[in-house]
Amino acid sequence: MSSSTARIYDVSISLRTGGLVYPGNPAISITAQQAISQGATANVSHIDFGSHTGTHVDAPKHFFDDGAGVDALPLDVLMGPCRLLAFSDSVTSIGEAELRAHDLSGVTRVLLKTRNSSWLASGSTEFHPDYTYVAPDGAEYLASIGMRLVGVDYLSVEQFHSGHHRTHRILLERGIVIVEGLLLSEPPAGSYELRCLPIKFAGLDGAPARAVLVG
Repeated sequence: MSSSTARIYDVSISLRTGGLVYPGNPAISITAQQAISQGATANVSHIDFGSHTGTHVDAPKHFFDDGAGVDALPLDVLMGPCRLLAFSDSVTSIGEAELRAHDLSGVTRVLLKTRNSSWLASGSTEFHPDYTYVAPDGAEYLASIGMRLVGVDYLSVEQFHSGHHRTHRILLERGIVIVEGLLLSEPPAGSYELRCLPIKFAGLDGAPARAVLVG
């Protein structure tokens, strides 16, 4: 598709005070530090939130003290061709079997669209602990076929309170970038160009990102 006719999908969550966060993570607070309405010459805001807020990228540092920070992630992984897979609402765990049902030949970036996206699209601050996640055997399969980036449509790739964090560890220890909190309700399944750049925090375990799909 030519650039003149390509559609751009913004698949990022808008951050706002009191917005949805993973339980136990810092709340989102955005307040005016300077305000024209209060006599200042410019508007300047104070923002306060965790490193894994909204649409965000996980770096190896998230689960490994000696792992790379978000600023060291390779840009050529964060930008490039990707495949968006769609799963029915009946799928609550994405394992090897669910992934093998799709042709991922030559794919190095995969985004997983599930029932979660409708929850994110609603704008609700209610957290759904029963969100669809990537099972450890699914993570192992993606690593075995050479995947370099995995994106999901909720605030974690891992089962809620899994206790073992195997999905995160399997992917991150192999240098596979994880993108969480993608709003995938609008784009249909298919092939796209992904652009996903996290804020460049030095040595940090993760950072919010603006993500778009072009296709």
